[in-house]
Amino acid sequence: MTRSIYVINPNSTRAVTAGIAAAMAPLRSADGPDIECLTLESGPPGIQTQYDVESVTLPLVQLARSLHRPAAVVIACFSDPGLHAVREALPGTPVLGISECGLLTALTLGQRFGVIAILDGSIPRHLRSYGAMGLLDRFAGELAIGLGVTELGDREATLARMIATGRRLRDEKGADVIVMGCAGMAAYRDALQDALALPVVEPSQAAVAMAIGRVRLDWHGARHD
Repeated sequence: MTRSIYVINPNSTRAVTAGIAAAMAPLRSADGPDIECLTLESGPPGIQTQYDVESVTLPLVQLARSLHRPAAVVIACFSDPGLHAVREALPGTPVLGISECGLLTALTLGQRFGVIAILDGSIPRHLRSYGAMGLLDRFAGELAIGLGVTELGDREATLARMIATGRRLRDEKGADVIVMGCAGMAAYRDALQDALALPVVEPSQAAVAMAIGRVRLDWHGARHD
């Protein structure tokens, strides 16, 4: 297989893209498909508000349209910005959002999922998405660690807050599977899973795992042309 799955980080923080790329290691194979991680250079440093979400939609469409025969496209932001617009722009190409894929994966690993967000302001936006997907009956809760995207590089502080928050979701909310609610958290999945003794879903990995299946099985979905 020579065509690539493109994983697009819609924010301009290259350290986040590097973390996503590192998280792809278990999914890479010699016979492909290749996995290429890209940064939307015109994006904000982090997608943290509804304005940020809306601001990257058209640039994401433009970047997606510029890709050479993508096997699949993954939008690596937990707000799934521009997801439906990019799907419309690339008929016949699998386009996946990490929130949608991360949540669907969590449903196969436990009965009630909890989400670790970066900021309290992200939670109402995420809840609208869970409601639209019809998942609230399986939703245990969502709590924030109080760090912005550009602060997630502080490993000691970030991991400590994620573990404390994950324990609250497990012990107080009854979550039996945890979803990491930001692509910038990718580097912490293994350590968090070990600390919580629960399945932890890193949503970029979940989305790319689904994309690989879609490509290998030739599942393109409905066409709109």
